[in-house]
Amino acid sequence: MRELCLLSGTGPLRGLSASVHQCATGVNKPEEHAIGEIMADGSASIPLPKGTVVDLFCGVGGLAHGFHLEGFPIGAGVDVDGACRYAFETNNDSTFLKEDVGTLTADQLRPYFVEGQPKILVGCAPCQPFSTYTRGGEQKREELVDRFADIICDLEPEIVSMENVPRLVKYRDGEVLRSFVSRLEAAKYNVSCGVVFAPDYGVPQRRSRLVLLASRLGKIALEAPSHARGGYRTVEEVIGNLPPIAAGEAHADDPLHRSSRVSTLNLRRLKASVPGGTWRDWDEELVAACHRAETGKTYPGVYGRMRADGLAPTMTTQFFGFGNGRFGHPTQDRAISLREGALLQSFPEGYQFVEPGRPIAMKVMGKLIGNAVPVALSRAIARSIKSHLGAQSAWASNSN
Repeated sequence: MRELCLLSGTGPLRGLSASVHQCATGVNKPEEHAIGEIMADGSASIPLPKGTVVDLFCGVGGLAHGFHLEGFPIGAGVDVDGACRYAFETNNDSTFLKEDVGTLTADQLRPYFVEGQPKILVGCAPCQPFSTYTRGGEQKREELVDRFADIICDLEPEIVSMENVPRLVKYRDGEVLRSFVSRLEAAKYNVSCGVVFAPDYGVPQRRSRLVLLASRLGKIALEAPSHARGGYRTVEEVIGNLPPIAAGEAHADDPLHRSSRVSTLNLRRLKASVPGGTWRDWDEELVAACHRAETGKTYPGVYGRMRADGLAPTMTTQFFGFGNGRFGHPTQDRAISLREGALLQSFPEGYQFVEPGRPIAMKVMGKLIGNAVPVALSRAIARSIKSHLGAQSAWASNSN
């Protein structure tokens, strides 16, 4: 069982700069019966509670879609990038607001929540300043985490969830995360926060994420993992049924199932690559000059081919390029396609990213897919909130 770092209660957060917070092994045991489950005698278990979700920094809807699949109505999604509109609205039966969260107000969001139902505010603030994949020159955006806290304190939703990269835990000696949590605790939220390994929740890639849950109704935590080592979903399981395509080709029945063109040299490199191997397996003539230099010998994680029977690497915004990581297809001489990247992000196979007939730009779509919250992880977050709301509803009923 993987180690989770947990926060709970409304006391001050301590020791964050050294180890973020007190770590404990173990997670919540799953409920004996699912919320809304029909029992053998025909009766229902805990009634399914209602609650409206608004998603800040929504992108193409990876976080919102997990809630949508778990039965939550999606009131709205907010993002500054208008390219996300079609995918978010089409797949989540919702409204997209092209707004800068940096200037957004709580009053703008209130109309998108259903009166009398729990308000659920979720979001994944842009993680470029915290990510190990950040390139030089990225604008610092940690202020958007503070802005997220401003909106929470003004809106006072019953439930909050934030998903981000693990490095936020130690970014600026933990001050950004510590400030965010402290502000929520001061606003009477019970907060739990931990770094989770995404494959434990059905995501078929090596990806760790920071997941924060907060509730004004009581203690809340992420559900127990659904998968374990030896039972993780594999690359073959997820993308193995897609029809083969050549490098630079798009499949006639699915425009998103398209791969980047490769040069003659890179095609030779692909043919020389073994699943799970590195460029160190190649003949010397194929090795790039930068990797022959002493400074380049410690970067074996590029120009690689995935193993069909294992996990994919972390899907970055550049996953469609063979030279950008271990993104070579396990058996075909090409990088993985946009659709394959989306599937490895655990989007459903029929998820629509682009309006029919519109051109698809690889870099734009790669960024939107790579930046998304994996849907399988967002479903686990949604189920945890569903269980929490059900437990609070049951408690309220019993106390009356």
